[in-house]
Amino acid sequence: MNDKVKQITSDKPVVLITIIGILVVSLFLQQAFNLRQSLLFLLGILLGVTLLHASFGFSGAWRNLIRDRKTDGVRAQLLLLALTSLLFLPLLGNVFPDINATGALAPVSLSIVIGAFLFGIGMQLGGGCGSGTLYTVGGGHIIMLITLAFFIVGATVGSAHLNWWLTAWPNWGEVSFVNLMGWMPTLLIQLLVLTGLLFIVKRMEFRRFGKTKPVFTSINDTFIERLIFGPWPLWWAALSLALLNLLTLLLAGHPWTITFAFGLWGAKIWSALGGDVMAWPYWSSGYPAKAFSSSVLADTTSVMNFGVIIGAVLAAALAGKFAPPGGFKLNRLMSAIIGGLLLGYGARLAFGCNIGALLAGISSGSLHGWIWLVAGFTGSMAGVYLRIMFKLDSKIGAANEKS
Repeated sequence: MNDKVKQITSDKPVVLITIIGILVVSLFLQQAFNLRQSLLFLLGILLGVTLLHASFGFSGAWRNLIRDRKTDGVRAQLLLLALTSLLFLPLLGNVFPDINATGALAPVSLSIVIGAFLFGIGMQLGGGCGSGTLYTVGGGHIIMLITLAFFIVGATVGSAHLNWWLTAWPNWGEVSFVNLMGWMPTLLIQLLVLTGLLFIVKRMEFRRFGKTKPVFTSINDTFIERLIFGPWPLWWAALSLALLNLLTLLLAGHPWTITFAFGLWGAKIWSALGGDVMAWPYWSSGYPAKAFSSSVLADTTSVMNFGVIIGAVLAAALAGKFAPPGGFKLNRLMSAIIGGLLLGYGARLAFGCNIGALLAGISSGSLHGWIWLVAGFTGSMAGVYLRIMFKLDSKIGAANEKS
């Protein structure tokens, strides 16, 4: 990446309209709900800006590792996991008893393995992960609207089937390393594992290219220019996402999540069309039932998702790259539909996506997060080869292959 900011022509009308919209929505949320809901929306805005300015996503980084042994994106993800673990685990270990925060825990079950595997395939075919889909939609990528639409469909169907997956197959319940051994040993072990993974992926890139692309890059232009207009170095994104996730934990009482909202939106749409959603066990009790019976804007995940999309619109307009050409071929359309369905269905079975299950789970010291990582990456490996079958990429090792 060129460290010098290029001459940028911001889309000023879009910037102005977006800023006005952010102010109006945040004031409405404060008046209609509470200050907390408004602040969570603004956190979503900052997350969207971060994701788009750094082009920070899991699907492309994993594909680069699998296909080309380019690992800077994955190394930035490992940095994010380490930083978030450092911030989360003392809080979840009750070092500060006055802070009420709950980690991302989910039962260890076959549904997580299958769901994360399907999600891994879906993120390659659909062209984005949970966070990646949101910020690319905000950036104006028309094809990602199709992926998002079928993401919602898949998440809705998954919520209808989840009870069967949890009752018909082995389920060992939640496994929290913090509860088993304490937050400090959990943190040390996780940092050791993440360091080992860092060494492995760096070695893979070095063996292919004889060097590794640095994650910690300097900038030659002014800090304010780069902060506002982008692009951001990957380490900026890792640091920003970790801090924003911490603020989410403190404000919402739980880590940043994404895909619950998709199932909620789909359930409300299906109910409006005459479907009996309350016959599904998932929506008949607990928080899902409360969220379903309330306004979408009362759901913290939904409000933050809207913020991520709008924040990405703002960042794209500031960078002068909002709404790139939207033309696409039939094979890309089909991959978006299939990928979106797998993303939604897989996320529901796996209790979240790369953010709500992988990042939040591992940072919370939950075994299910590590299981998600292995199963999701394995699914992505299959997805990379399916992309070749869909003619989205050339064969691995072929000349002039596409990334």
